[in-house]
Amino acid sequence: MIRVGVIEDHPLYRAAVARVLTEAADIDLGPVADSVPGFAVTREPAGCVVVLDLKLRGVADSAAVHKISAMGHRVLVVSAHAGQDEVLGAISAGARGYLSKDADGEDILHAVREIAAGNTYFSPTLASFVLNSARGVRSLLSDRERQVLSLLAAGERDADIAEAMSISVRTVRSYLERIRDKTGRRRRPELTRLAIEEGIT
Repeated sequence: MIRVGVIEDHPLYRAAVARVLTEAADIDLGPVADSVPGFAVTREPAGCVVVLDLKLRGVADSAAVHKISAMGHRVLVVSAHAGQDEVLGAISAGARGYLSKDADGEDILHAVREIAAGNTYFSPTLASFVLNSARGVRSLLSDRERQVLSLLAAGERDADIAEAMSISVRTVRSYLERIRDKTGRRRRPELTRLAIEEGIT
């Protein structure tokens, strides 16, 4: 089960997100609060995925991300404010994912599951901010995804990548699909060029 908390100061949206999480069979809903201090007083053990709004009363924006991350939780920002400054500020403060509030319930569940599995997740439109930032694609991809991308850039086939990493071809293709979703690059030559540009070779 994935333990998930919510920090959101808009009552209707907070209730809607809590309902989506409650209805998912693999999620255990943790504290639901309207502020960072309100969440903190619950003393939730470290390791929770926290769905966090940015524009809160009191502790807000990147400071809110930093405070929740410092408690040992993994932060998924879901905010109506999704400009480049907000996205990069949240990432710098430790956010593992970022969605705008036009994301539907399935998007939120998918992001939560990715983050719980140790990955990062950004909606494709927001991923471009990360790719265009000085931190580059390294901030966007997990260690395993970077390894797959590096082997792809070296000209290895899916079967060769699977053998080198001791995983199945199906898992390699799953990693590649995640890389495509995160970077917006679909074709192998585009992914190879991206790896070279970012020094992931």
